[in-house]
This record gives sequence, C-alpha cells and structure tokens, in this order.
Amino acid sequence: MSETNELVVIERASALEVFTSPTKIDELLQDIERQARSFVPDLSTGTSRKAIASMANKVARSKTYIDAIGKNVVADLKKLPAQIDEQRRLVRERLDLLKDEVRKPLTDWEVEQERFAAEKAAEEERLRIATEEKAAAEAMAIRVRDDHELALYMNKDIDRERAEKAAELERQRIAHEEQIKRQAAEQARIDAEENIKREREESAQREAALKLKAEQEEQAKIEVQQAAEREKKEAAEKVERDKKEAQERAEREKQEAIAEEQRKQQEAEQRRVAEEKRIKDEADRRAANIEHQKKINNQVFDILIKAGISADCAKECVIAIVKHQKEAAASGQHSPVKINY
Repeated sequence: MSETNELVVIERASALEVFTSPTKIDELLQDIERQARSFVPDLSTGTSRKAIASMANKVARSKTYIDAIGKNVVADLKKLPAQIDEQRRLVRERLDLLKDEVRKPLTDWEVEQERFAAEKAAEEERLRIATEEKAAAEAMAIRVRDDHELALYMNKDIDRERAEKAAELERQRIAHEEQIKRQAAEQARIDAEENIKREREESAQREAALKLKAEQEEQAKIEVQQAAEREKKEAAEKVERDKKEAQERAEREKQEAIAEEQRKQQEAEQRRVAEEKRIKDEADRRAANIEHQKKINNQVFDILIKAGISADCAKECVIAIVKHQKEAAASGQHSPVKINY
C-alpha cells in the first residue's frame, strides 16, 4: 500500500486479470472503501483536518492510478493484434521462400522436362515428315524407274530431263527436311527459354509482392507503434494533468480549510469579545442600578429620619419595602407600597 499517494497497488503482471474479473475490481474497491471509511475524522485541530484532506486526496489519487493502469492494459491489448500479424507475416514470408527453395530442383527439372518434351515433339514431327517424304520419294523413284524403263525407247533428252527433275525433287526434299529440323530445334529452344523466362518473371513477381507486402506491414507496424506512443504520451500527459489538478485541488482544499479555520477562530474571538462586553455591560448596568437604588434608598432613609423615625427603624422600613416590592414583582402582584427608582 502506498504511504503517500494511493490506497492500493496493482501489479503489472496481474493488471489484465484485475480489469477482466468483476470480483477482482469489486475487491479492490471494497479495500479502498474499507480504508477510507475506517478513517475517523476529527475537526478539533489543524493537523486532524489536514489528515481528512489527505485521505480524500488519497481516494482521488487511487481513482487516477487505477484508471491509468486500465488505460495501459488497453494500450497493450491494442498492440497485441499488430504483434500477432507481424509474426504471421514472418511465418508466411519465410515459409514461402523455404517452399521455393525446397521446390527449386523440381521446378528446374520440370522446366528441363518441358524443354526435352518440346525437342522430342519437334524431333517426332521431323521424323514423321521425313518418313512421309521418304515414302513419297520412294514412290517417286519407283515411278521414275518405271518411267525410265518405259522411256528407254524415248530419246535421250527426255531421260535427262526426268533424271534432273528427280534429282531436284530429292534435293528439295532434303532441304525441306533440314529446314523442318532447324525449325523444330529453334521452336524447342524458344519454348524452353520462354518457360524459364516465365518462371523467373513469376518468381520475381512473387518476390516483389512479398517485398511490397512486407513494406506495407512494416509501415502498418510503424503506424501502430506511433499510435501506441501517442496514446502512451497522452496517457502520461493526462496522468500528469490529473496529478497537477489533484495537487492544486488539495492545495485549494488546504487553503480553504485554513481560511475556514481562521474564519471560525475570528468568529469565536468576536463572540468571546462580544460576550465579555455583554457581561461587562451587564455588570456595569447592575452596578449602576445598584448605585442608583442605593441613592434612592438613602433618599427614602433620609425622608424617614426627617419624619422623626429612628435610624434603625428607618433602615428596617426601607429594607422591608424593597423586599416586599421584589416579592410582589416576582409573583406578579401589585405592591401597595414601593420605591420608584
């Protein structure tokens, strides 16, 4: 328990449990209420009155303290999704790279197989064409031979022309076959290069996408951190403002208590002076009244003496008249004889 500021202390490790458990908060409030209500106020001295203000200030400080701890818990919880997302991003990126690394031999093999398949298809196509052309050439040779045998009886110019034509056809067939082989090989090379290029472009696109995503997530992380820092700063500023307000309020209450005490002392002093004056005035009035009555009584005494009454008798008469006059006044009766003062 704090000796100067708060009535309770919340450990950081258990703060989340305190704010998510109604019973914990209730126990916390009950503890504060028990301490505050067990305090016996005493207004008899300035020190006691300061103790009352101090206890009220501790209750206010406890409120600010608990609220600030709760705000820090909320700030920590707000950071948690960003931390989890950061770990998810790290897992995705590293496992994607690991997947590409593990699969690379197979990817390279598949590209090579595609190149081999393209070359094989081109070779098969070339062989098919060559077979067809060879069959056509053989058929042509048979026809030429048959025609030659039939043309033995024809002139030598026709034989030479046909031979040249057959030779030209054979040359054209061989040239065409070579062209097909070159085209097939070139096409296989082009297809293999395009496959490799396409795979590299796709890999580059994936890397660029991962890099962009990483940059975006890093920016989001920075923004979350900046927001958390702003909230932390705002919370610290609020705590400082609350502390300053509490100190100013405590100082005002202290000054007000001092002023109230001074006012009460002044009023008490004024009442004492007034009471002393009243007592003195009453005493003076009674003394003056007694002196006045004594003077009148002496005048009556002198009148009785002049009337021929002895001094002792005159004194007893005055005493008897004064006594009877007081008794009649006390009982509300009318005295037949009295001395007017």
